[in-house]
Amino acid sequence: MQNKTYIIAELSANHNNDFDLAVKTIEAMASSGADAVKIQTYTADSLTLNVKNEYFGPLKQGLWQGRTPYELFQEASMPYDWQPKLKQVAESLGLDFFSSPFDREGVDFLENEVKVGRYKIASLEISDIPLISYTASKGKPIIISIGVAELADIELAVKACRDEGNEDITLLKCTSEYPAPFEMANLRTIPNLRETFGVKVGVSDHTMGSTVPVVAVALGAEVVEKHFILDRSLGGPDSAFSMEPEEFAFMVQSVREAEAALGKVSYKVSEKSKIRRRSLFVTADIKKGEKFTESNIRSIRPGYGLHPKHFHEVLGTQATRDFKKGEPLTLS
Repeated sequence: MQNKTYIIAELSANHNNDFDLAVKTIEAMASSGADAVKIQTYTADSLTLNVKNEYFGPLKQGLWQGRTPYELFQEASMPYDWQPKLKQVAESLGLDFFSSPFDREGVDFLENEVKVGRYKIASLEISDIPLISYTASKGKPIIISIGVAELADIELAVKACRDEGNEDITLLKCTSEYPAPFEMANLRTIPNLRETFGVKVGVSDHTMGSTVPVVAVALGAEVVEKHFILDRSLGGPDSAFSMEPEEFAFMVQSVREAEAALGKVSYKVSEKSKIRRRSLFVTADIKKGEKFTESNIRSIRPGYGLHPKHFHEVLGTQATRDFKKGEPLTLS
């Protein structure tokens, strides 16, 4: 990843099973300033069972209430044959293209058919250590969202990667609510993640707006991920918490401005600025031999004269020549 914040536009289910819409969305991602597009590689069978019992029946609350997980994932999944084609589209626009796999078959497909350059583990897969190990074994950079992870879960996931010899790990602070409330963001976790695990850090954000990404960057986030949709009125499982192009572009601009404002540790002041400070000036005509007093010298702007720290040293000494009102005092 670059030195600047790596900004990922998540396509997720916002293709609405329309290939042309997926292409147009990726084009808009590029125009909005994204660095990468991320998709999800799964079938409904990768994630759940087509069984209508108490465990797999219709959801009782939340954004997808009344729908079974199997139905939801059938609608949201992206056809596998699209994915190599969409990668070509993305790369032609200067975007990186990668995915979240949800089973070993998905990893193999992404590795051998799509040939992605990195992988993402979704929040709800944090406990699937065999999947994380298998993905990490491919030796590609791996990004892991921790939206439903406790500390022990993160430790296991990071260890799984390192046990496969994969040290290129990025942990994303995430709140797995859709949309997520600001008070659950807990962004102070970001620097702690870096300190605790010695990895790169970022944020996968489901809040509305740009506040969380900007604050995350200020706290050291190197990656920002946001869901992207051409128009929320298109609907779909993820539309309610996805950013439209204008919103995403504003977020990118805000993140870049935050990067510029963070800058580096510096106490350097330009010479132009120094001249605007106070210094010692003659405030009344002084004849040679007269003493400098509080009545004829003062500390005022601008900074062409002697530093004000010398004020008391100068008081009571005699002028070695005539001075005119408005003349700066100098060491000579």
